[in-house]
Amino acid sequence: MSVLQRAKTWEISDSEDEGDAQTKGEESRQTGLSADCGSSRGSQDTCTPHAVSQSNSLSPPRELKSGTPSPARKRRTKEEVEAERVKAKERKEARERERRAKAQEKEERRQEQQRRREAAERLKSLRPENCLKRLTVCVDPALLQHSGSDILLDTLVASEWKFSIESQQLSHSITWTRDVSQQGEESKGPVEEEQIILVLGLTDFMDMVIWVKKMLESDGEESPVESVLSPLLECLNRDAKKVVTVLVTDSQPHYRANSCREYTVHQTLQSQLGIDNLELEEVLVYLQLYKNVSVVFLDGWQNVTDHVCAVTKALSKRPFKILTERTELPFCVDGSWASGVRVERDGSGLSQVWSRQIQQLNRVSPAVASTITAAYPSPQILLQAYQSMESEEDRKGLLAGLLVKSGGKERRIGPDISARVYRCLTAHNSQLVLD
Repeated sequence: MSVLQRAKTWEISDSEDEGDAQTKGEESRQTGLSADCGSSRGSQDTCTPHAVSQSNSLSPPRELKSGTPSPARKRRTKEEVEAERVKAKERKEARERERRAKAQEKEERRQEQQRRREAAERLKSLRPENCLKRLTVCVDPALLQHSGSDILLDTLVASEWKFSIESQQLSHSITWTRDVSQQGEESKGPVEEEQIILVLGLTDFMDMVIWVKKMLESDGEESPVESVLSPLLECLNRDAKKVVTVLVTDSQPHYRANSCREYTVHQTLQSQLGIDNLELEEVLVYLQLYKNVSVVFLDGWQNVTDHVCAVTKALSKRPFKILTERTELPFCVDGSWASGVRVERDGSGLSQVWSRQIQQLNRVSPAVASTITAAYPSPQILLQAYQSMESEEDRKGLLAGLLVKSGGKERRIGPDISARVYRCLTAHNSQLVLD
C-alpha cells in the first residue's frame, strides 16, 4: 500500500465523529509516516509535502501570541482605596448588626416561649388536684392516744394524701404544710399554712372556759395560772396571722349518757360548772373577736376526720381561687355590660364607654347615664362645666335638674346621684366612699 492510499484511509478515519476511531487513526497515521519517511529519506518530495500537511491538520492548534499588549490596569488613588475600604467596613458592620439583631430576636423568642411554658406549668401546678399532692397533713403524736384517732389515719391513707406524725407547737393540734419548691425559685422548702386545728376534750375545754371567765371578771387581765389556753395565746402572739379552730369532741366515755338521755356540752357545763348558756356564749364571742379562735362542737372522731378533710380540700383550692378571682379592673361590678365596648380608630364607641363608666356608680341606671352623656358628651366637657361653677354646692347640684325619661315617665336625676358623679370625677382620694 502506498503512502497516498494510507493518507486517504487516514482522512476517512479522521472524518468520523467517534472518539475511539479518531484516536486509532491518528496513532496508525503517525506510525506509517515515521516508517515511510524512515525508509525513503532521500526522496523528500514523496513523503514531506502531504504527510507534513496531514500531521499539521491532526496536531492541536498552537496559541497565537498577540502582538498588541493588554491595556494596563488603571491605578486607583488613595482616596478611592480608602473609600472602598470604608464601604467594605460599613457593609461588614451592617451584616454584623443584622446578625446580632437576628440572634437577639431569636433569644427573645426563646425566652418568651420559656416564660409561657413556665406560666403554663405554674398555672397547672395551682390546680386543686395538683395542689393537693403537695399538701402534707401534720398530726401531733399526742392525738394518737385517743381511741378514735385511727379513723383519721385510715382516711388519710385511703385518700392517698401525704401526712406526717411530728410534734407541733401546740399539743393535740393538726397543721398543714405546702411544698412550693416547684412554684417559684425564691421560695424553697415547705411553707406552713395559717390554719391550725386544736382537738380538745370536754375536760380541757372546761378548763379553757374557766380561765376565760376569770379573765373577763378581772377586766381582761390575763391570769398567770397555766391553762390549756396559755400555749395557744403564745402561738398567736408569735404569729397573729394564724387561724385557730378548736374542735371540742366528747371522746371520754364517762361524759356520755348511760341512759336514753343524751348530754350536750351546754348541759355538761351547766351541771358541773354552773355556767349557763349566756355565759358560754360570752366566752365563745370573746375567743372569736379578741383571739381569732373559733370553737366547733363535734361528736366523735368521725366528725373530726370529716372536718380535717374539708379543710384540706379547701386549702388545695385556695391558690387557684385567688388566681381566678384576681381581676384587672376590681372596681367593675358584675353585669352584662362588663364585657366592654369596642372603640374604633375613628373614635366611634367612646360615647358608649363614657355612658358605661357612669353606670359603674351604684344606683345609676342606663337611662340616667344616657341623660348625662347627652348633656355632656365627654368627661372633659363635664369637668369644664364644673370648673366654671363658683361654689362647691353648685358643682354638686349641676346634674340634679336633668330630666330622665324611662317607661313613659319623666323624673329628675336628683342631688344624690349628681353629688356622687361629682365626687367620682373630682376626688383625689382613691379610698373615698362615694355613697
